[in-house]
Amino acid sequence: MAYKKIEEYDEEVTKALMKNYGKAIKLLGENPEREGLLKTPERLAKAMQFSTQGYGMDAKKILNSAKFHEEISEMIIVKDIELYSLCEHHMLPFFGKAHIAYIPNGWITGLSKLARVVDVFSKRLQVQERLTTQILDAIKEALNPLGVAVVIEAAHLCMMMRGVQKQNSVTTTSAFYGEFEKESTRNEFINLIQADLIKRK
Repeated sequence: MAYKKIEEYDEEVTKALMKNYGKAIKLLGENPEREGLLKTPERLAKAMQFSTQGYGMDAKKILNSAKFHEEISEMIIVKDIELYSLCEHHMLPFFGKAHIAYIPNGWITGLSKLARVVDVFSKRLQVQERLTTQILDAIKEALNPLGVAVVIEAAHLCMMMRGVQKQNSVTTTSAFYGEFEKESTRNEFINLIQADLIKRK
């Protein structure tokens, strides 16, 4: 039985991107008709649509789809959320982890929804600084919590592959709101995301 992969992409967008990528390959000095490159424009067109699908997603709707009333006001943290994004300056990937915390004010959301919010904003052309604040703002607006904290650590291929070519550099950005603007609460959050509370094999 033949392998068939089912994917959904905008056909018109795919065709337009394929045409442009074919031209780009030729301008770069390659032969787009060469066997190894015949399907590259199509693959690239689909890969770029996948990598920017966040434009068609609504973070607040995602958070509200699993919103529950709970009378708790303890810190909730989801850390080490993997993220992959594209730098808007060079359209090269940057990747790393996001750590998110919030203190409920009568409402909580499903833990997986926080990870999905990271996907909403990371699957766009981005800068890490804006990505960090967009995640915070979405949680703040949807849940109206007492506080929100977001820290992102990422490696940028635009620094590693080109330019200064520093392979070991990591960029850290943070955003804090409400209770996390207090030093004691912020320090508790930082200590918890640095701690290895679950021993991984």
